[in-house]
Amino acid sequence: MATNPGLFSEWPWKRLGSFKYVVLAPWVAHGVQQVATKGWREADLGYLVILPSMMLRGLHNQAWITVSRLQNARGKRQIVDRGIEFEQIDRERNWDDQIILSAILFFLGALHLPGAQNLPLWRTDGAVLIALLHAGPVELIYYWFHRALHHHFLYTRYHSHHHASIVTEPITSVIHPFAELVAYELLFSIPMIACALTGTASIMTFELYMLYIDFMNNMGHCNFELVPSWLFTWFPPLKYLMYTPSFHSLHHTQFRTNYSLFMPFYDYIYNTMDKSSDTLHEKSIESKEEAVDVVHLTHLTSLQSIYHMRPGFAEFASKPYASKWYMRIMWPLSWLSMVLTWTYGSWFTAERNVMKKLRIQSWAIPRYNFHYGLNWEKEAINNLIVKAICEADKKGAKVVSLGLLNQAQSLNGSGELYLQKYPKLGLKLVDGTSLAAAVVANSIPQGTDQVVLSGNISKVACAVAAALCKKNIKVIITNKQDYHFLQPKIPEDAADNLLLSKTGIAKVWIIGEGADATEQLRAPKGTRFIPYSQFPPRMARKDGCTYSTTPAMSVPKTLQNVHSCENWLPRRVMSAWRVAGIVHALEGWDEHECGDMVLDMDKVWSAALLHGFRPVAEA
Repeated sequence: MATNPGLFSEWPWKRLGSFKYVVLAPWVAHGVQQVATKGWREADLGYLVILPSMMLRGLHNQAWITVSRLQNARGKRQIVDRGIEFEQIDRERNWDDQIILSAILFFLGALHLPGAQNLPLWRTDGAVLIALLHAGPVELIYYWFHRALHHHFLYTRYHSHHHASIVTEPITSVIHPFAELVAYELLFSIPMIACALTGTASIMTFELYMLYIDFMNNMGHCNFELVPSWLFTWFPPLKYLMYTPSFHSLHHTQFRTNYSLFMPFYDYIYNTMDKSSDTLHEKSIESKEEAVDVVHLTHLTSLQSIYHMRPGFAEFASKPYASKWYMRIMWPLSWLSMVLTWTYGSWFTAERNVMKKLRIQSWAIPRYNFHYGLNWEKEAINNLIVKAICEADKKGAKVVSLGLLNQAQSLNGSGELYLQKYPKLGLKLVDGTSLAAAVVANSIPQGTDQVVLSGNISKVACAVAAALCKKNIKVIITNKQDYHFLQPKIPEDAADNLLLSKTGIAKVWIIGEGADATEQLRAPKGTRFIPYSQFPPRMARKDGCTYSTTPAMSVPKTLQNVHSCENWLPRRVMSAWRVAGIVHALEGWDEHECGDMVLDMDKVWSAALLHGFRPVAEA
C-alpha cells in the first residue's frame, strides 16, 4: 500500500481473494438472459462482447509480462540495472483488478449511458473523435493530475504505491490504489462517453482504444528498450506523440520529470522533460546482451510447470510449485505449450541473478520430465545440453551446473559424456554431488547413531553413505543388491558401519527416488525423512513423521533479483546443485565435478557457508 493510505485505497473485493470475479456474475447473468429471451441476433452485441474483450485484455497483458521477463532475463537493452524482489511481486499480483473494474464500468455504460446500446461494428467519425479527445483533453488532464499526485499530500496517500516499483514490469502500469485507478478509468472514459452521446460510438473503436491504452501502458513499463531510434529519425514529430520505456523509466527513478501519459508533448511545453531522456534511450538501445559467469541448466518438469516458471504467471512463480486443480483444466493449452516447447530447437534463458560481481543465469531445456524417460529422446536432449554448454563456453561462462535430470547417469553419465566430447572446454562442468551430499549429511540431527538409506542408489547416495560411515553413523540398507553395490564405495576403516537389515528401526531415513510408500510404512512413528534426490518423494506418512526439503540452501541477501521459487522450494531457497555451481565460480576452482568425480564435501560445505548460503532450517 501507499506509505500513508488514503480514503478508498483498498479494493472493495480484496477480501474475496481468488473468488473476486464473482462480482461480474450479475452482468454476465444479464447477458445470458438477453440471449435466452431475444436470441443472438436481437441481443445487444456490444454488451455481449464486454466479457470476452476483458479476457483478451488479460491475455494481452500476460503476453507482455512473458516477453518482458524473457527479455530481461537475457539482460539485453536493459534500462535500470537493478533486481526485483518478492515484495514487488506480492504488491503487483492484483494487476487483474483493473480489468474487473473496467468490465463493471463498461457494463454500466452499456446499460445506462444514452447512445451506448446496440452499437455498430465501426464508425470512422467516432474513431477520429476518440483520437482527438485523447490527444487533447485526456493527455492534458492526465499530465496535471499526475503532477498533482506527486504533491506530498496525494503522493503519500495514493501514488507512492505505484512508485514503490523502481524497476518496472508491464503490470506495474496498473498497480494503483482503488481510488486512483477509478480516477484514471473515468479520465479514459471521456472519449468513449463523448462518442456515445454524439451517436458516433462503435464496438471496434472502443476495442481499439482500449487496446491502444493497454499496449502503451505495458510497453512504457517494460524495463528494456524496444522502440528503435530510426523511428524518430524517420519521423521526428513522433518524439512528441509517443513515449518510450526509457522515457517513463526516468519518471520512476527521478520522480519529478516525464509526467506525460503516452505523449511527451506536454512535458516539452511545461519544461518537465528529463534532459537525459534521449541519451538513456540511445544507451539502452545500444546495450548488448549481458555476459554470464555461471549457467544453471534446468528443464521443465510437469506439464503445468511452464506456468510456474518466471516468464509464466508471476503469482505462481513466486510460490513453491504445486499442481492446482484449475491448472489441470487448462490441459489443452498445456499440451499446446508442450508441443511448442518440444519443437523449439534451443534452450531459453529463464532467470538472471547477480551475486557480488558474479552474473548468473538459469537456462531451461525445453523438455519435460517424461521426455527424459523416452529412449528415443535421449540423443536429442543431449544435443540440446551440448549446444547450451558450448554457447555458455562461447559467452565466457566459468561454470555450468547441471540441474534435475540433465545430469542423470542413464542420460550422460553425470555429465561425463560432455567432457569426453569436448575435453578442451574452458568452463567447468559441475553436477553438484559434493554439496548436495553435504547438505544431506549435515541435516542429520545431532546424536543420531543410525540411519536407513532407501531408494535408488545414485551418485549422491553413495557420497552420503560414505560420509556418514566416516562419522561413525550406522547406515542401514534394506536391499541386498544395493548393499553389495555400496560396499566397495565405503572406506575400509568405516566399512563396518554399512549394515544390511530388513528391519530398519532408525528414526532418520534418507530416501531417494524409488523409495515408495510401502518402504516408508516400515519406518517407526515420528521418523524424519531426508531426501537425497533432486525430486521430492511422495509423502506417504502423516503420523508424526516429518519430511525435509530436497537438498537445498537458503541464499544470502547479496544474491539479487530473486523473485521466483525454484520448482517446489521455498522463497530464496535454491537447490544444492544450483548453489554448487555458484560456489564453484566464487571460489574459482579449476576442476570439473562430473562422472565419478566428487569434490571434498567438507571443503565445498565450508565454502558455501563462507559465502552466506545457509541450511534451510536456519532460514
